[in-house]
Amino acid sequence: MKGSSIFRFLLWAGLLIGGFFIGSAWNTKHNLNTAPQTSADEEGTPHNVNEDETSTTTTMPPGLNEGEKATIRLFEGSAPSVAYITTSRLRQDYWSRNVMEIPQGSGSGFVWDREGHVITNYHVIQDADKAQVTLADRTTWDAELVGAAPEKDLAVLKITAPKSTLRPIPVGNSDNLLVGQSVYAIGNPFGLDQTLTTGIISALGREINSVSGIPIRDVIQSDAAINPGNSGGPLLNSSGELIGVNTAIYSPSGASAGIGFSIPVDVVKWVVPDLIQYGKVNRPTLGIELANAQTTQRLGMKGALITHVAEGSAAERAGLQPTYRDRSGQIRLGDAIIGINNDKVESSNDLILLLEKYKPGDNVKVKIRRENREQEVVVRLDGAR
Repeated sequence: MKGSSIFRFLLWAGLLIGGFFIGSAWNTKHNLNTAPQTSADEEGTPHNVNEDETSTTTTMPPGLNEGEKATIRLFEGSAPSVAYITTSRLRQDYWSRNVMEIPQGSGSGFVWDREGHVITNYHVIQDADKAQVTLADRTTWDAELVGAAPEKDLAVLKITAPKSTLRPIPVGNSDNLLVGQSVYAIGNPFGLDQTLTTGIISALGREINSVSGIPIRDVIQSDAAINPGNSGGPLLNSSGELIGVNTAIYSPSGASAGIGFSIPVDVVKWVVPDLIQYGKVNRPTLGIELANAQTTQRLGMKGALITHVAEGSAAERAGLQPTYRDRSGQIRLGDAIIGINNDKVESSNDLILLLEKYKPGDNVKVKIRRENREQEVVVRLDGAR
């Protein structure tokens, strides 16, 4: 009996120990099978395959669809690049002679690079004596005007913020945009904190007048709400890339009415490097002055009528003739430029915009009308002075 009891005790102990090891092995296998799958990135560091919830600092509430999640991620990824700009003018008190700072206006902008360059509209800082830039982290910095292009309604400011606080915006392209694609506008309308409005591209190739009166062509039209204060802010595609700079709205009341205009990013990429380096657009020039549109219309002529040729200019070297008054007091019309290479010129604005396609030092064929006869001359373009 004693031997039988010992045998039963050993049997039960063996069963218990075996069950423990079997259970542990099964649990380990189960954990391995249900753990989040990982893969290695290019540097060999493991990361979760499903990163939808970790790409934003906000905890996504239940019930959101994938489109809403994508928009939230786009805003949180782009907002740190967007800035709030305030401007003021200095006025001297007539009696005390004290200088006072008077608020002038506000707008939006965005960080261009880690050197502290911030892009905005020219009309946001126009006539301002002082500008300040508030970044997304709510730090405010005095800004220096680096360069401006009134004819493109663009300006570049510079702040001395640490590079660690500057988040340059990703830059896309505007030559492949399509009517109907989604767009997103971030700014500070009415002085409010950063806001996001969404819409679609409703038209391409629009034309609006700049502050200088020279038209800006190939402007993007969208129905994303662009209110006062949004000016200078970025227009983004669904990848969060810059495709335009919000610049104007079409509305009798001054509030958004579903038609907003943005300067295409391809223009921005062309203008901004010149503004940073030269303080202005280093466009080529012929060295001429042109008659205004009213004059050419009154004369019933098309083309860009030359009224003055600068001494030593490209136009003088090529023999272009200005308008002048002869000895008898009669006005003798100068050359009218009617074409550059293969492009027609029907007005002074046409000529200004066509020259943007070229660089100083380029040779161009200029077609002119002189005394009712057409002829062609080759002109080597000068740089802007």
